[in-house]
Amino acid sequence: MSDGLRQRVETALEQVMDPETGLSLPAMGLIYDMTIEEDVVRVTMTTTTRGCPLTAFLGEGVKDAILAVPGVRKAQVRVTWDPPWDVSMMRKD
Repeated sequence: MSDGLRQRVETALEQVMDPETGLSLPAMGLIYDMTIEEDVVRVTMTTTTRGCPLTAFLGEGVKDAILAVPGVRKAQVRVTWDPPWDVSMMRKD
C-alpha cells in the first residue's frame, strides 16, 4: 500500500463535515478504520448516534471523497455502532 495514497485519502476525508458540529468526520472520531489494497479503499465509520437520520448522507460523502482521490478505483464504506461513539473519541487538536 502506498503511504502517499493513504495520506491523500486521509486529506480527502477531512473535507467531509458533520453538519451538526461543522467538524470533519475524522476530527469527530467517526472514522474507525481504513484499509487500502492496491486501488480499493475500505472505511469503517460510525455516527454520533444509532439511527442518525444522516447516516446514508455521511456514508455517501465519505465514499464520494474517497473516489475523488486519484489512484482510487473503488470505495467501500461500512457503518457500525460498535463501539458506540462518544465525545472522548474526538481529536484533541
